[in-house]
Amino acid sequence: MQRRLARSAVAVITATVASLLLALTAAAPAHAATHNPVIFVHGISSSSSSWDDWVADFKADGYTSGELDAWTYSWSQSNVTTASQLATEVKRVLAATGASKVDIVAHSMGVLSSRYYLKNLGGTAYVDDFVSTAGTNHGTTVASWCAWLYTSCAEMYTGSSFLTALNSGDETPGSVSYASYWSNCDEALTPDTTAILSGATNVEVGCISHDEMNNDYGVYEQVRDFIA
Repeated sequence: MQRRLARSAVAVITATVASLLLALTAAAPAHAATHNPVIFVHGISSSSSSWDDWVADFKADGYTSGELDAWTYSWSQSNVTTASQLATEVKRVLAATGASKVDIVAHSMGVLSSRYYLKNLGGTAYVDDFVSTAGTNHGTTVASWCAWLYTSCAEMYTGSSFLTALNSGDETPGSVSYASYWSNCDEALTPDTTAILSGATNVEVGCISHDEMNNDYGVYEQVRDFIA
């Protein structure tokens, strides 16, 4: 009799523990991302390869390949078209990773399509942090060399209707955290301070060339810490 009761007690305890373990397993979120996925947006006359150094740095600091998305778009097209493609890319990355939001890190002209997405295409609902590196946020007269040839370049020229609309009202909309890293000797930005965004964390990083801004390790460390 005592043995039968003992066996019954063990069976009840075992079943209870199994039920608890099953409930805990079911409650665990599937495919939860460790970090916000980072989407890198390159600039004019460039491609996803311009982010190779920083992608490697992020991986060294614990990010997985699935959390790092450097994509290539046709840089000669309107920044409005690129913004629409970015919206599609963001949704693709969210679906693939199970994350609720992404971080966007953009360089040079890439900040324009990214900001258009945030301001006009509902991007603030899907983006946690936005980082501009050597961003042509308020245009540059250097764009005169290509403004007659490419739509994107014409939009980047100081005083363009595209920039006037983009920078009207709130330059940093929504609950997104914004940062802009800029150099005091950027040969592609005239003036250098065109990169500054009202309402953002604006950081002058010293004398770093335009093309090195998204390769420089010191800048990378600041960007990494900002989006952490």
